[in-house]
Amino acid sequence: MTVRSGPIYENRVFVEPESLGDYEAWADEQAARARRSAGVVDVVLFAIGPDPEGRPGRSCQFTLEDDEALEQFVDGLATELEAEALERFGDVISWQERILREDEFRELPAGEMPACLNCGAHLRGQYCGSCGQRARSRLISLWELISDAFGDLFELDSRLWQTLVPLMIRPGLLTHDYLQGRRARYMPPFRMYLVLSLLFFLVAFFDPRETFSIFYEPQTLEEANEEDRREAAEAAEAVDEVRRDLAEEGIIIGVPEDSAEETGGGLQIRLDGDDGAEAECQVDDFSISGPEWLKRRLTPERLVHICEQVKKDKGRQFLQNLYDNMPIALIVLLPIMAFVLKALYPLSRRYYVEHLLFFVHFHAFMFLILTLQILIGRLNSALPTPEAIGILLIVAASFYVPVYLFVAMRRVYGQGRLLTTAKYVALTVAYLAGFTMTMLGAVTMAAFSV
Repeated sequence: MTVRSGPIYENRVFVEPESLGDYEAWADEQAARARRSAGVVDVVLFAIGPDPEGRPGRSCQFTLEDDEALEQFVDGLATELEAEALERFGDVISWQERILREDEFRELPAGEMPACLNCGAHLRGQYCGSCGQRARSRLISLWELISDAFGDLFELDSRLWQTLVPLMIRPGLLTHDYLQGRRARYMPPFRMYLVLSLLFFLVAFFDPRETFSIFYEPQTLEEANEEDRREAAEAAEAVDEVRRDLAEEGIIIGVPEDSAEETGGGLQIRLDGDDGAEAECQVDDFSISGPEWLKRRLTPERLVHICEQVKKDKGRQFLQNLYDNMPIALIVLLPIMAFVLKALYPLSRRYYVEHLLFFVHFHAFMFLILTLQILIGRLNSALPTPEAIGILLIVAASFYVPVYLFVAMRRVYGQGRLLTTAKYVALTVAYLAGFTMTMLGAVTMAAFSV
């Protein structure tokens, strides 16, 4: 059995070329200082490859006696070295740190070493060092199969909970840690985004009474009529609101034909039969200014077809199309807002993808908070608890969202309150504008897909 040395603490530093000599002299002094410290076995300094910006890199590895010595070193001397380096060199260096551990393995001839069944690499322990798969090829019991499926959900120290807890209560921490290189403890950002978005849309738009209607008692005729009347009232209120919005845009709904001259012409949609008779969709002639591809698609005949389809199924297909388009619209919004952050922080030396990561985490938080609000509302209506409690929790969660965004911006970008406030206001306005545009695009695509 070959036993390697203890854990290694490594800091990797990329330095502006003009400051490289000063940094190397300072690093030599600190290496000599560290060698005299208790628990430090050895210190090695060497050059590494440059970063994407072309700055030369230097690595310093501190070999410790054991895990206890490592913990004391990280809490003590390592923290002091990082603080002194950043105070002395400031923005001319970027500081990264990690902990390395070497394997204990049995020295066997290459031909006798077992191979990983997944990638074919030689195994030196219970897990493959290349792909991470376990060495065992068989599942021993049903419990092991279940634990593999739900282990991350019920283990409090799993990556799932180590990700969701800071995502919820520590704004910007996931983005900050990811950019600093502390990534293994958390779920990958885009995987977390997809999981939480799927959970949100499942909770928001899944109706168990419709999907599993066989397990519910059928409604009486009086209950069904009462529900139909309530839905009709809600639909009428929604139609009135849409009409008011369209009227403000110059699109007139349900007006006499002789009023077209007062509005200056344009698109006019009349839904005859407001007195209770069967509604008929009529679209007057109109001309639209814009790209040629839009003129070919936005025709009176197509608008009449959309209106007839919506009337036929009471808008169900339109709503279904809208639900299908909303995740795409939110994904489209991500790169747009990353460009806004890139413009707001031009001197941050951050790549575009780093700004994109910020909004991936923020949208994941939004999906999580909205899911919790929906569940709180449903539990509040299902349980015999005061309605005010649920409303108070939902309102508190809504106020928490803007506070979360502000704190996240400060933690990730590290600017003062006044400057962050100005950029926060600009980002909020841009976000509302971008959200409105993407949602209008989703509505348009849903309408033209019926």
